[in-house]
Amino acid sequence: MSLHKDSELKAAVLNLPPKEKDKLLVRLISKDKMLIKQLHFQLLEDEVDLEERINALRERLNELFEPNRSGIKNVAMYSHYRALTVLLRQASGMINEHEKVTKDKFSESEFRLLILEAAFEHYPILFQKTYVAAADKLQRYVAARLKTTFNKYDKLHEDLQFDLKESYEKVLAFAEEHGLIIS
Repeated sequence: MSLHKDSELKAAVLNLPPKEKDKLLVRLISKDKMLIKQLHFQLLEDEVDLEERINALRERLNELFEPNRSGIKNVAMYSHYRALTVLLRQASGMINEHEKVTKDKFSESEFRLLILEAAFEHYPILFQKTYVAAADKLQRYVAARLKTTFNKYDKLHEDLQFDLKESYEKVLAFAEEHGLIIS
């Protein structure tokens, strides 16, 4: 049941003494890990911390896509298609969490372009046309990520778009060349 639908409960909670409300609030917050991260960022961090978060995530994403570390080879094999799909999903999850906590649209777009560019650069053979089902699944997933990434890029201010233009153009050119863009 939602608190918004039960106006009596909402009124009762709002009429609690401040000390009791504070205890309840702390208990409720502790049950939601994402809310804890969001509150920590909003209440205790500043621009310097945001820059540190961005640099740390950029470093983690670059390490994640390092061919020697990932174990994925640029060879058209079922296991490599599957592994790259898993890797892209993992990286996308990291970016989603970063965006939910920081609400920073620029770094979200930057990171989405970064993982696509890294995948295209390190594993171009895995994006060639083939009849392997895992390849089709990877390519459909990437096509959906491309659409989302381009939409987010388009919503940025033109000055911010300019900062990401080189990466955007590389990703777009590769995607068009390999038929990954869906309308």
